[in-house]
Amino acid sequence: MRGVGCHEVIVESPVHNKPLSLMNDVEVTEVLRAYRQRSDAMAQTPFVKSIIVFKNHGPAAGTSLEHPHSQLVATAIVPRHMRMQYEVAISYYDDNGRCLYSDLIVRELEAGTRIVMETERFVVFHPFASHRPFETWIMPKTNQASFNQASGEDIRHLAQVLRITLLKLYRGLDNPDFNFVIDSAPVGEERADFYQWHMRIIPRISEAAGFEIGSGIFINTALPEETAGFMRDLKV
Repeated sequence: MRGVGCHEVIVESPVHNKPLSLMNDVEVTEVLRAYRQRSDAMAQTPFVKSIIVFKNHGPAAGTSLEHPHSQLVATAIVPRHMRMQYEVAISYYDDNGRCLYSDLIVRELEAGTRIVMETERFVVFHPFASHRPFETWIMPKTNQASFNQASGEDIRHLAQVLRITLLKLYRGLDNPDFNFVIDSAPVGEERADFYQWHMRIIPRISEAAGFEIGSGIFINTALPEETAGFMRDLKV
């Protein structure tokens, strides 16, 4: 098919040197509202099948503009990576009658060792099988397949959680380069009971080498239990 899609740059602040981690809750809330508003608009475009909201911070994360910004890309296909996530979630739901991501939150809270932060609406943790050191997930406690389902109150709570998480990384890792992405259900699948949107933050403090590239198997030199403990203890 022809290469079609939509690409938007979301300017986060009029201040050139103010990263998202140093903004206040109101400013971060406005950024997240822009994410949802533009995602809602893109979802109305007839050919759009998937919407990916992401941020590249720093050269190692692939950024080409210094001014604080995020990006949104809408595509006419559902990428293979997203389809694989869905297939695993469907298989788990078929076998267990429950959402894989909801069960993941329960198990992480029970273990406690990989939890960075827990609030009324969100859980922040370092996954058991983290690909990279300090890989951080933010996940809502309520079952919502699409980020577009987040309410205004959800957005306000998420803004505070995201700001604190990014500030901990900023201070604890000396403003590392990082990527974050919002994993959300494809367009038309927003009511899926087996999936749950979430945000992944990947600090770029290590590089994929030959073994990772050749095998697709990731080597993580840091235990998520230890990195989560480090993040928990940071005062912001």
